[in-house]
Amino acid sequence: MRLIANFLEGKNRARREAIIIGAATLIVWVLAHFGDGYERLTAFVVSHEDWELDELILALMLAGVAGHVYAGRRLWDLRRESNARLVAESKARWIAYHDYLTRLPNRRFLEERAQEEVEHLFPDHDYTVHAIDLDGFKKINDLIGHAGGDALLVQTAERLTDLFPNGLVFRLGGDEFLAICRRRTPEDQERFSLEVVETLTAPMIIENSHAEVGACIGFATAPQDGSNLKDLAELADMALYSAKRTGRNMVRAYDTSMKEEMSHRAAVENRLRQALQKREITPFYQPLVDLQTGEIRAFEALARWHDQQDGFISPDIFISMAEDIGLIMDLTEQLLLKACEDATTWPSNIQLAVNLSPKMMIDRLLGIRIIRVLGQTGLAPQRLEIEITESALIADLDLAKTVIRDLRNAGIKVVLDDFGTGYSSLSQLSNLYFDKIKIDKSFVATFQSNDKQMNIVRTVVALGKGLGITITAEGIENASQMEALKQLGCRYGQGYLIGKAMPQEQVHAHLAGVGPQQTDTTAASSSGCA
Repeated sequence: MRLIANFLEGKNRARREAIIIGAATLIVWVLAHFGDGYERLTAFVVSHEDWELDELILALMLAGVAGHVYAGRRLWDLRRESNARLVAESKARWIAYHDYLTRLPNRRFLEERAQEEVEHLFPDHDYTVHAIDLDGFKKINDLIGHAGGDALLVQTAERLTDLFPNGLVFRLGGDEFLAICRRRTPEDQERFSLEVVETLTAPMIIENSHAEVGACIGFATAPQDGSNLKDLAELADMALYSAKRTGRNMVRAYDTSMKEEMSHRAAVENRLRQALQKREITPFYQPLVDLQTGEIRAFEALARWHDQQDGFISPDIFISMAEDIGLIMDLTEQLLLKACEDATTWPSNIQLAVNLSPKMMIDRLLGIRIIRVLGQTGLAPQRLEIEITESALIADLDLAKTVIRDLRNAGIKVVLDDFGTGYSSLSQLSNLYFDKIKIDKSFVATFQSNDKQMNIVRTVVALGKGLGITITAEGIENASQMEALKQLGCRYGQGYLIGKAMPQEQVHAHLAGVGPQQTDTTAASSSGCA
């Protein structure tokens, strides 16, 4: 804007000077006309021929003509330069307010200029703001590379532009988009949002490969939810967060309870940080037994947090929260250190099992961190079992191989947890070596009444025997389940029937078979140390 102002100021100054010069020229001409100026000048030159005044006047005239030509060329160059600067500034302004990849307006445009656009498009303030987030984009980016990920984002932008032809579409960064269109009735808005999800999740052809992502949408509507675009975008984002927590490819409309939920979550996050600083999150231990003999073989460390304000908070809540805010590594290291210290007081034949968060598998030094904890506590590596879920392996298989190799070289056992619920289970078994496989509790819960589930459990047990890998069944809650698993040849089991998670002070009594077991007030969650 300053460049334009300077240019306009320059044009005004040149115009003023041109008027002054023109006026002066006119005055001189009038005086010369009425005073016979030319005739007098001619007579003077003739009478003073020896002064060579005619040649001097000719030189001055030629110099004047040359000066006018030079001035004209400079004015032309100045005009061309000014136009080039205006074009360059226009391009710079476009770049500042648009995403270079998708050509959509960006977050800066949304914050600084979108309100004017919305008021122009929707003068009656009757519009809906959609916050859109892709699910699984990072996995696609890892599989087909950044160029493929960029192509997917471009196709997504094109689909959104087609879906909102009379509205506005923004790319806010990463795989986040925002779209604005005229308000519909609640029923039509719900239906339209589901159509947007269906369109975005349809397969895309990228580099001769099919790629699919999920999408979640949260939306807020003017004027009932708010009249300011900035506020509506924040409310739509709250609705999006609620939709993502509900599941994949979900749609949610904003309601006032979401603001209270976000406020409560922020408070819990703050208390979680304080709890980590004060080491208030402690491990409870759930026993794993040999189904054939009934003897306890191991305890799995499960994170438990008793908050002074809300009481026991579910691990499903605070562990996912720790993952979201980047505290999962600190949480796991704290719990692993305490669990290893506790395990050194158990009989030497009792193992300690610790579950790792998938978010931790991106750390190439993870194995070294765990080995360092063993060195600090003095727990023998052979007594530690690290449980890794299938979903933790899919992001970077080569990195997973490195971590597992480091652990097994140190003598630590590695367990494939929640088998059958992730991706490419048999592929993982062929690429990686595991000491144990844990059958997910979702199979154990219904395998007696469901022939397909029974066949799956039977096949996994047989697969373990064929590969020389020990099988553990999770979620055993009644005697008939345990007896059926024994008959199938499953070696180990854990669940509420065998024992709930208990604090360290009750472990020795439980091993001795005396004393009451404290009820695990965190319900049926079996979330691990991380």
